[in-house]
Amino acid sequence: MATKLNRKALEHARSLVKKGKVERDVRDDWSEHAPSTDDENSFIDKHGFDEFSKWHLGIDKEKSEGTKGSVSFPFGDFKKVHRCAIVSLESRAAQYSHDDISKAAKDLLEEIDAD
Repeated sequence: MATKLNRKALEHARSLVKKGKVERDVRDDWSEHAPSTDDENSFIDKHGFDEFSKWHLGIDKEKSEGTKGSVSFPFGDFKKVHRCAIVSLESRAAQYSHDDISKAAKDLLEEIDAD
């Protein structure tokens, strides 16, 4: 399986949670809260792909580096971690046997819900 946990993204997410930069929404909200393609492209133009990748818990080294296809499992809107994104990606990661990503998402949910 090519998709692995993006440890830099996990560190970034944890840092945001510790700073209180969390949107405590419900699972079904992610489809409405997820950044649009235009938002993603604008973020990449302003901040670069490395920063963009820090917002995705999945990374695939077999895909072309620096492409949107090389990252997966987004968890926020480039400002805050969204609880709904974490819930959604944890379920999807478990469904496709990405155990390291699923566990990281569960841990993040615990951190978010501990507040």
